[in-house]
Amino acid sequence: MFDSEKTRKGKPLTAAFVRNIKEPGKYHDGNGTGLFLRVDKTGGKFWVQRITFGGKRHELGVGSPPVVSLAEAREKAFENKRLVRLGGNPLTEKRKVHAEALNFAQVVEKYLDAKLSEFRSEKHRKQWRSTLDTYAVPVIGTYPISQIAPADVLRVLEPIWETKTETATRLRQRIEAVFSWAIASELRETENPARWKGNLSEMLPKPSKVKSAQNFPALSLKDAPRWWAALSARDGMAARALQFACLTASRSGEVRGMTWDEVDLDAALWVIPAERMKARREHREPLTNGAVSLLTGLPRLERSPYVFFAPQGGMLSDMSISAVMRRMQEAEAKADQPGFIDTRSGRPAVPHGLRSTFRDWAAEADENDILAELALAHKPGSAVERAYRRSDMLDRRRRMMARWEQFLLKGSPLDR
Repeated sequence: MFDSEKTRKGKPLTAAFVRNIKEPGKYHDGNGTGLFLRVDKTGGKFWVQRITFGGKRHELGVGSPPVVSLAEAREKAFENKRLVRLGGNPLTEKRKVHAEALNFAQVVEKYLDAKLSEFRSEKHRKQWRSTLDTYAVPVIGTYPISQIAPADVLRVLEPIWETKTETATRLRQRIEAVFSWAIASELRETENPARWKGNLSEMLPKPSKVKSAQNFPALSLKDAPRWWAALSARDGMAARALQFACLTASRSGEVRGMTWDEVDLDAALWVIPAERMKARREHREPLTNGAVSLLTGLPRLERSPYVFFAPQGGMLSDMSISAVMRRMQEAEAKADQPGFIDTRSGRPAVPHGLRSTFRDWAAEADENDILAELALAHKPGSAVERAYRRSDMLDRRRRMMARWEQFLLKGSPLDR
């Protein structure tokens, strides 16, 4: 605030006065609109209108000279005055104009600036931005946020809805969150175009109906021992990480992010903290003799905390592990061999499909369903059953994983 509010002896402002005034203060135009020129201590100049509506007095910014001239500031002040007289709200109109100038990509940035700190991990933050940047922004990024319709969101989702259903489902939820924030921020007045129920649900099949298409290609049980032998013959940190993931039926990310302080080799135990688990719940993984031997034989990098580290000491990338299986398949093709193909989809097996292979083995070997699901870090049984079953059955799972290792090593019969 300034010490004084000044007028030019009741006279309106002039363009020359606006151009030349340097003394800090508020200089009223005296034309009945409440317009005044504010000059701050640094010499900055701003047009402001003091106006009453909705029972409250407001000060509205009208721009700054010389970009906004005196004549333009007066015209805008008169427009606001007329709008109030007709029962309108200049603030709402100002937000509407601002919203019409913002496109979807710009609103995504504003949303992320406001909400990123709420996300549980750096990985989650990157995933949020990545899915929107990859699939949504190229299609609707330049569209004004106030004008995007359900049909536009549909054009984003349709190409991947049946081929990448899980990704598409998350993408829709993230687009919906962006629009919800835009509506709450008064950047958009109409309903959320990414809403599912009664909206996109009428135009897209339910995710549960197409989710079967999302199964990751898995090794067939008859090929698993041959694949294991081929993998064991390969060198490299990514190959060892893939072996360990298979022995423990773990997700790639859990293995790649594994640090030495999570491992107790003497107890043959790997404890994955909750923040690294998909279910956000600590998971204890019993280690077989082969898994312990694999870890014992690994080199250690003093500057890296990771068990399976990348060449520069950081975490291995998901692509590096996938590349191992891809090269194994290519080697099979060059040798005119059938390779490692998922019998259902006809596609080459991928790392995440190894968890399905383990689950198939457990079913065929008549392993306990609850043990198998616990090994996969799933939540078996109903909520009531889980409430009464507090044990993670570590010792029984240890024996089951030893049998799984023997199957991989020797191709032994599936029964116990």
